[in-house]
Amino acid sequence: MSQQEKNQKKPGKQLRNWATFSGIGLQMAITIFLGNLLGIWLDKKLETSFLETTVTLVAIFASMFLIIYRVNRMDKDS
Repeated sequence: MSQQEKNQKKPGKQLRNWATFSGIGLQMAITIFLGNLLGIWLDKKLETSFLETTVTLVAIFASMFLIIYRVNRMDKDS
């Protein structure tokens, strides 16, 4: 039995997967945005000029890690 046939038999699971994937972009955007805001605040507070870039890059890597982790976990559950 193929994966598509399995998914057709479980419509609730398809809906859950769709909801998870639709939220990934929003989660990534919010994580990066908050990281950027934190970097700006730290730059002003500590009077530096490199923390905005550094914290934003860390937020990008963290959001990518979380997306890969969630997709792998979802694949294992299937």
